[in-house]
Amino acid sequence: MTRAKNDLDKNLSGVVRDLGMSAVNSHDAQQQQQEKNDRRHQDALNHDDPPDLSPHHSNRSNKK
Repeated sequence: MTRAKNDLDKNLSGVVRDLGMSAVNSHDAQQQQQEKNDRRHQDALNHDDPPDLSPHHSNRSNKK
């Protein structure tokens, strides 16, 4: 688990920060939801499978 300053949990700190923000109108609410969706999407991209690093793929362009 990743810890932030003062030995606080980073994820919980983010949740508390997000809960403190209230939407003013529907557009603001949509923007906040989109930011949350973007963070989730980026997190999913960061956890994709690593590329295939097997040796038979790395020298493909060097073969003549």
